[in-house]
Amino acid sequence: MQDLERALAEIGAIRDQLAKAAQFRGFGPTTFALTSLIVGSAAAAQARWIPSPETAVDGYLLLWLGVAALSCALIGFEMVIRVRRIYSRLANEMLRAAVEQFLPAGLAGGLLTLVLWRFAPESLWMLPGLWQLAFGLGVFASARFLPNAMWLVGAWYFTTGLACLAVFHGPGAFAPIAMGLPFGVGQLLVAGVLVWDQRGHE
Repeated sequence: MQDLERALAEIGAIRDQLAKAAQFRGFGPTTFALTSLIVGSAAAAQARWIPSPETAVDGYLLLWLGVAALSCALIGFEMVIRVRRIYSRLANEMLRAAVEQFLPAGLAGGLLTLVLWRFAPESLWMLPGLWQLAFGLGVFASARFLPNAMWLVGAWYFTTGLACLAVFHGPGAFAPIAMGLPFGVGQLLVAGVLVWDQRGHE
């Protein structure tokens, strides 16, 4: 029995190593392009219905956290379907490897939001830049098993995050462009990298 358990554990470890070594092809460009459209629509909605977000920060946070949740749901739904179709028996390991790479950065962004909102509301103006930095770090952490050009996406979000922190201060940091432009262009950039990679495989 112990030999059987040891063999099963070794097989599981091998499967995990295969999943971490293979290029992840569970992301589809169409969904990322759709999330770019969602971001642009959210920026337009903010400009229309939250003209002074510095005095309605809760509404601002609700809008953009809702956009993040919707985008994650769409990407996650497609990812599960694609991974189960492409990788078959390694599907669970591939999904776990993908989530493990990005999860720390996502949790950091969420916890930063919670801490600033609860304990340092005067510093909430930094959130757009911090969100972009966290997203960029997540992309960098995942880049080793994504298409090679994906490092450009990480560099984009890292650069825009630093630029937001340097250029936008106080109420100006909540301007629709501070979220709409970086994430809108960034998600289109992801879609472009995925299309390029798919053509290379074909």
